[in-house]
Amino acid sequence: MPTLKEKNPKDINTISEENKTELEKLGYAEWVATKSEEYLDDDFSIARVVEVHKNNYTVSNGSHDISAELSGKFLFAIENSVEYPTVGDWVVVQCFDNYSLAIIHHILPRKSLLKRKDPGKAVAFQLIAANIDYALIMQAVDSNFNLNRLERYFVMIHESKIQPIVILSKTDLLSEDELSEISERIKRFNDKYLFLPISSVTQDGIETLEKELEPNKTYCLLGSSGVGKTTLLNKLLGEHRFQVSEVREKDSKGRHTTVRRQLIRLESGSIFIDTPGMRELGNFAVDTGLDETFDEIVSFSSQCRFKDCTHTHEEGCAVKEAVENGRIDKDRYRNFFKIQKEAEYYDMSHLEKRKKDKSFGKMVKNIKKTMRKK
Repeated sequence: MPTLKEKNPKDINTISEENKTELEKLGYAEWVATKSEEYLDDDFSIARVVEVHKNNYTVSNGSHDISAELSGKFLFAIENSVEYPTVGDWVVVQCFDNYSLAIIHHILPRKSLLKRKDPGKAVAFQLIAANIDYALIMQAVDSNFNLNRLERYFVMIHESKIQPIVILSKTDLLSEDELSEISERIKRFNDKYLFLPISSVTQDGIETLEKELEPNKTYCLLGSSGVGKTTLLNKLLGEHRFQVSEVREKDSKGRHTTVRRQLIRLESGSIFIDTPGMRELGNFAVDTGLDETFDEIVSFSSQCRFKDCTHTHEEGCAVKEAVENGRIDKDRYRNFFKIQKEAEYYDMSHLEKRKKDKSFGKMVKNIKKTMRKK
């Protein structure tokens, strides 16, 4: 990752108390200070990326929102997509023309990075946000509610070392019996995750959610289009700042109201990163996240007869036995292997994928030829 030249300790300056107070509004903490001190002098200062645009960025030092560009040296040193700044990054900047322009020279080491496989053909990452403390996963309790998709979010979030909180929105659309049924289905998660049911129409649960939010902590809103992320953000802001699109009645899906990632500070002091809805959840190198999300499978796997047990067909497999006797949920067992298989596919290089697809195509052609001869 691009770096600045090392500075002599005697040249290091610290952030003034006034600047520190302003930066704290953006989540500035001791860990940022520790990482940034070696880069501070009369020319360089610390800012946080609050918006990412197609060709530039917006950064903030707590007092000014500044249009920013990457330095030529920074651009030259970038080797992959992960090394570009994203919303939530703390960066070293040089400001010009009374804070009308900033040049980004360096990204400070990240505490966390939320990313996913780019939906395109190339094996690359799409950055979502950095330095997040909590991820709020929103699922509407109507047709959008899906435990398998929720587990995919958990894998991605755990891989990024972020604490998940689940928001179940649109509870006003269901009857008490239907809500009780959903409560029963999520029971197996209750010991690990906080679930907060809300309704932006009746206001139920909004106050409970607000009490959970901590000042100067960074939260990321995640969820499919139409689950109510923008509506919730407007409620927390106390004003209709962002446009809300109507949801299609036939499938309860909405258009992407949020078109860019942006960092917003609430009156309470909590910091939110709003993200466009995700139509595809692809994971890449999810070993840690997979193990933490499906920890009961990992726990039983240590009791298998064979160390390299695949938990699919072997004799003496403790995981298969736990599934059969109900100690591991069958749906979670199936979803574990589905996510694992997808992750292995994403982990392949683009060339390997083409070879695999080509081999599969040849096999299909050979089968068709054999069938025609018969």
